[in-house]
Amino acid sequence: MLKDGREYAELGADYLEQLDPQRVTRCLVKRLQRLGYDVTLTPEKAAA
Repeated sequence: MLKDGREYAELGADYLEQLDPQRVTRCLVKRLQRLGYDVTLTPEKAAA
C-alpha cells in the first residue's frame, strides 16, 4: 500500500488457505494426530 500507493483491499479470511491447500491439509492432519487420532483421508466424490 505505502510502496505502491494502492488502497487497502481485504483478501478474505481464507486467503492463506487458498494459496496452498495441500499445506493446510498436512497441518490439520498432523494436528489431529498429535491429539491422538488416526487419520485417513479419502477424496470427496464429485457432485453429479
